[in-house]
Amino acid sequence: MKAAALSAGAQEDVYTPSASARDLIAAVASFPSKACSDHSAELIDQLRDLEDLKSAVAAAQARIAVVFDLAERRAQAEAGVPAADRGQGVAAQIALARRESPSRGNRLLGLARALVTEMPHTLAALDSGRLNEWRATLLVRETACLSAADRCAVDEELSPHTGTFDGAGDRALIAAARTAAYRRDPRSATQRVSHAAAERHVSLRPAPDTMTYLTALLPVAQGVGMYAALTRHADSLRSAGDTRSRGQLMADTLVERTTGTPRGITGVELQLVMTDRTLLRGGNEPAHLNGYGIVPAAWARTTMNPAGMANSATRTTGSRPGITGGTAGGVVGSAGPGQELRVWVRRLYTAPGTGDLLAVDSSARLFNEGQRRFIEVRDRSCRTPYCDAPIRQVDHVLPWQDAGPTSLWNGAGLCEACNHTKEINGWKATTRTGPTHTIDLRTPTGHTYRSAAPPALGTGSGEPAHAQSRLPRREKRHHIRALKRAHRQPLTA
Repeated sequence: MKAAALSAGAQEDVYTPSASARDLIAAVASFPSKACSDHSAELIDQLRDLEDLKSAVAAAQARIAVVFDLAERRAQAEAGVPAADRGQGVAAQIALARRESPSRGNRLLGLARALVTEMPHTLAALDSGRLNEWRATLLVRETACLSAADRCAVDEELSPHTGTFDGAGDRALIAAARTAAYRRDPRSATQRVSHAAAERHVSLRPAPDTMTYLTALLPVAQGVGMYAALTRHADSLRSAGDTRSRGQLMADTLVERTTGTPRGITGVELQLVMTDRTLLRGGNEPAHLNGYGIVPAAWARTTMNPAGMANSATRTTGSRPGITGGTAGGVVGSAGPGQELRVWVRRLYTAPGTGDLLAVDSSARLFNEGQRRFIEVRDRSCRTPYCDAPIRQVDHVLPWQDAGPTSLWNGAGLCEACNHTKEINGWKATTRTGPTHTIDLRTPTGHTYRSAAPPALGTGSGEPAHAQSRLPRREKRHHIRALKRAHRQPLTA
């Protein structure tokens, strides 16, 4: 997947820690050599010491983040940046330095500001190890609705640096902070409830074994009402003799009522990517489902369920000389009783040996639909290092106004936030020559982070592309015939 290298300057690609950081790293690295398996008490003491050290490091990072934020804002003010725009890109640089996503960088900067400027007692508890970074985050989160003065008062009331929460669980800590915040300003707590309703949304994240979590954040009345309706319907079906479990019935009912079909596959494009060997030969190279990730080859073929391709899978082998790739065309399979599922297969060609996707350039300013699809397949998620958000925008690496071509090599898939960040003054992105599409992202501080596109399917493991030329001649002929038949099918952009 994406790899990133941090540099201390424009000319280097290896991050060199400061002398004090090197000493600390060396001291921590020496712990295992000093540990003695015959002294369990000593091992527990070392675990506790390292946990306290992690908390102290988190406190130091919070202070550094606030100082860096102030320094960047001062530099932007001297450069004439409007007051409303100052601070842009700060959280993104903090995220890159900490190997976190940009959204996580925003939260870390907000946490640092709250601890350093408004909650000194919580920061002291973090320094001493009485709180870890997560529990300090809980206190900051539960007092976010308060003014700066009230937040300082709650922080002083709770006094976590004195050991108030020693032995307390997260729920007890949240309850104490929430009670103190409500007692200090009841109106703000009520407004927080109203604001929470505006944050309702639906999200999707992968789960193991080709499953996924579909999560809805809803007001409590709506959420409870939906759950009750699904439960009643599931109970009625079970009473009628349905053998599925209640949970299965509730999940199936949610899919059917949302999409209008029993299997949930409608006119929405799924973008399931696999090699021609997986599709036509019954190979075991995994596929990639856009928005989810890697899926098993057998599951991908079963999901497509294309009528008439099963026979091809048993008799077609090899690859077209000079390239590897898929087939193209449209076939009809079954999406359920009385329904048809149209499967479109597009060709994507990769260079032999390297696996890099191939295409042609364009003189247009905007990427066409075919180029956008190609880049989305190649990049899979946002190309900013450590950001795995879904691709929302396809844009030029070297800006078009700076003579950047509208080509696949100069294009990158980014989330909306990262695309805006790279346009901030002082940020610069360039492509690096080589067999793999690689982007160097330079920040205003001179640090460079590298992002390499994920390897194309079928090139990361298993049989290398160049080995396909050694396949038996008969297998090559079968595969070429299959490709010719696919070429006669109608194509989509």
